[in-house]
Amino acid sequence: MMAVAVVRNFRTPNMFLYLLILNLFTINFVGCKDIPQPEYILDQPTLITNQKPEHSTWNELLSKHVDSKGFVDYKGFKADEKLLVNYLQYLAEHLPQVNWTKNDSLAYYINAYNAQTVKLIIENYPLKSIKDIDDPWDQKRVQIGENIISLGELEHDILREMRDPRIHFAINCASFSCPKLNNQAYVATEIDSQLDQATSEFIMDSSKNKLKKSEVELSKIFRWYKSDFTENGSLIEYLNRYSTIKISEDAKIKFLDYDWSLNEMR
Repeated sequence: MMAVAVVRNFRTPNMFLYLLILNLFTINFVGCKDIPQPEYILDQPTLITNQKPEHSTWNELLSKHVDSKGFVDYKGFKADEKLLVNYLQYLAEHLPQVNWTKNDSLAYYINAYNAQTVKLIIENYPLKSIKDIDDPWDQKRVQIGENIISLGELEHDILREMRDPRIHFAINCASFSCPKLNNQAYVATEIDSQLDQATSEFIMDSSKNKLKKSEVELSKIFRWYKSDFTENGSLIEYLNRYSTIKISEDAKIKFLDYDWSLNEMR
């Protein structure tokens, strides 16, 4: 099996090394070839290394089946499942390369995460919550070249290692309390502004966070991933970068219950 490498704890300004790089060191894939694979996994992917992927198919699906509030028409996605599978296989064959920018990689991995999550849901649809699925974030289902990883590995071993906490507001876990699924694909040329918008919208969404100058009630995302948000300052400082309400540094912090119900369009 070809090795897929992840640069961990890499803190220099060189953005080219925030990628998967072949033949350095691997995510642990022990036994993944012996586990039954989803039917869309390519046995012998044609590896395309001389061009960057484009995300128009995913953009088309999102604009068709996701509304402006991030609610999803999973029945519609089910009807277009072949297009979704084609896109996942297309990503599998377009390996991240060392000449990609960080923005190229962010767009690739965020879109891959979200598309894979939608595929997971429609495979098990109808359901009330992603948590009705056994080990949804541990299933080996994300193909990158010849390697197959889980959604959890994609999030924790790749995306979080890019040291941009805004990714937490771009990846979607198919639940009501999650940041919304954007109805446009992330693209390298616009991703910085897209991530800023996603972060600001989530922080200022009163159904996700309740902000006052002296007290805040926050999504548990800010508790689960606090270390990501406080790497360069306090949690309040991070919130104030995007909040239109100036929060006091000594504001009392509480965390809201997390609603795992499916983010389905009604």
